[in-house]
Amino acid sequence: MSHLMRSVPSLVARAFSSIQGDLRDIQLFYTDRGSEFKNQLIDKMLAAFQVGRSLSMKGCPYDNAMAEATFKIIKIEFISQMKFDSLEHLTLEFSDYVNWFNKLRIHRTLGYVSSIEYKRSSLKEVV
Repeated sequence: MSHLMRSVPSLVARAFSSIQGDLRDIQLFYTDRGSEFKNQLIDKMLAAFQVGRSLSMKGCPYDNAMAEATFKIIKIEFISQMKFDSLEHLTLEFSDYVNWFNKLRIHRTLGYVSSIEYKRSSLKEVV
């Protein structure tokens, strides 16, 4: 079993513990069908907070197309461009990437504005 497969459950637990707010507000936890996600720690954590699990259908990545598209972007723009010396280094760099992705990166599908700008303008239209 690879180091990554062994570390996934603890990474998921750390991610959940870093969430500010009520974890019961989380409705779905999306994963592919990779064996690294078939783990008792993850199952117990999801059950404890009544979080559902969303799996893509076997051999059908289009089942969760939005999540799959986001993962592809992260792999291309972030993972393939970096080398991480430690989990802390990965955590810091990924936090910076998510901040950039949401606040600065221009998204073609949102009319060439950032996610934050799109959300702000959408809220103005509603109010």
